[in-house]
Amino acid sequence: MISIKSEREIELMRKAGLLVSEMHKFIKPYIKAGITTKELDKLCDDFILKHNAVPTCKGYEGYPTATCISVNEQVVHGIPNNYTLKNGDIVTIDVVIGYKGYQGDAAWTYAIGNIDDDKKHLLEYTEKALYEGVRMVKPGNRIGDIASAIQKYAEAHNLGVVRELCGHGIGREMHEDPEVPNFGIPNTGPRLKPGMIICIEPMLTFGKRDVLLLDDDWTVVTQDNSPAAHYEHTVLVTQDGYEILTPRLD
Repeated sequence: MISIKSEREIELMRKAGLLVSEMHKFIKPYIKAGITTKELDKLCDDFILKHNAVPTCKGYEGYPTATCISVNEQVVHGIPNNYTLKNGDIVTIDVVIGYKGYQGDAAWTYAIGNIDDDKKHLLEYTEKALYEGVRMVKPGNRIGDIASAIQKYAEAHNLGVVRELCGHGIGREMHEDPEVPNFGIPNTGPRLKPGMIICIEPMLTFGKRDVLLLDDDWTVVTQDNSPAAHYEHTVLVTQDGYEILTPRLD
């Protein structure tokens, strides 16, 4: 069931979303060659706890850490470990933070040092695809309008659209109805109404769109080992459009 948030709930989710934004701003200077993904996760975990919030991913269905950190061909749900970032890598940090029972969620892909032109293209147009989807958010539009806008933009820039993964509603739970795919047909799916809050999150590849799940039962990678990028915002449907609850502060 798709829930419509009250003004009180929306305000709590604004605070949760702002904490997510602040965490990304905090961690960005540390994202450089020589640091391990495990060290990045520890910094994020400490930041969340310091702000009297909850690292919602930690313990979710057995997931072990506060963040999902995915490198290069890893699409999503990479588990932080002793991998040391190096020049030319790209790395996605995806985090869900709980504040007084409500969630905020955002992911960003970062470049480590000098990345090649293929990865630059991937990052630029995956982020732009996110905003193509966000622009479709307004009362009366439908989930398919968001999905179609992302797919059309991504494929126009020769990027693969991962179909096994999607965005979602969010509120008291990390994942709520409706699902928000990154491919679809305009004017289909649930209709957007004021007070709905959704996560829009294109997950795109610089190669084929096919993915597989690693033996850890979490990490999703591209089948052809091409690089992948992931950008995500938590978005409120307002009376006449949208409000991004996880604004970039950098």
